Amino acid sequence: MLARPVTTLDTAMSQTVLLNNVDHHDLRVIVARGARYGDDEMLAPTFFGEFRELQAHYPIVFQQTADGGFRSLALLGLRPRENLFLEGDALAGAGERWDAHYLPMAIERLPFLIGIAEDEPMLHIDLEHPRVVRGAGRGGEPLFLEHGGSSEFLQRAASLLRALHDGLREDASFIAALRRLRLLEPFALDIRLDEHTQHRLSGFHTIDERALRALGAADLHALAQAGYLEAIYMALASLSRLRDLIERLSRRRAAGR
Repeated sequence: MLARPVTTLDTAMSQTVLLNNVDHHDLRVIVARGARYGDDEMLAPTFFGEFRELQAHYPIVFQQTADGGFRSLALLGLRPRENLFLEGDALAGAGERWDAHYLPMAIERLPFLIGIAEDEPMLHIDLEHPRVVRGAGRGGEPLFLEHGGSSEFLQRAASLLRALHDGLREDASFIAALRRLRLLEPFALDIRLDEHTQHRLSGFHTIDERALRALGAADLHALAQAGYLEAIYMALASLSRLRDLIERLSRRRAAGR
């Protein structure tokens, strides 16, 4: 059964079907990291409830959407199709690894998604995703047990996806609060790698610290009660990770990659 995707995470899915243990009993999912598995992404959609885990590794920014709203994002790179947390040289046979202790949920959940089947949100899978293989001989984690039932891997994937699905829906209220209090401001960063190489990161918003400091007690209390104030400070703190991204890009450039 084809799925009707319900979040912006799912627009790249090419053959999305409802997962079941009859048609997909022999499916396995490769868990190794690498560009070959679709990890070469600059951005990872996120939500305010994930900010605490993200801020230790990734800058958190906000991007305006086509409908005039905003979405929360973790920056993984500074240029399109660039993930600076992928380390190693796959061409040299060493493979790649994710160089951070926390993997964003929007990345970890692939190739699964929540889709609508018979008006209910249910677990779906993209059969054409590069992580999906058939048969034990090709490695990967099994989705179903030999005699029926879901594997621990699939149970974790379902739990993670539900948390992500619910979190992205709840993030709409967080974004609405930021906009109502005018706490978002445009952000641009000029990066100079050397005297010949410059790059400009733009098209994103961050928290306006001056507007935050100017808020009255009632607004601050409302943000705290909703759980938003902590997330706001986590997003602000995460911007210190921009320096790490620049250093990663410099090292990659020096290595000729």
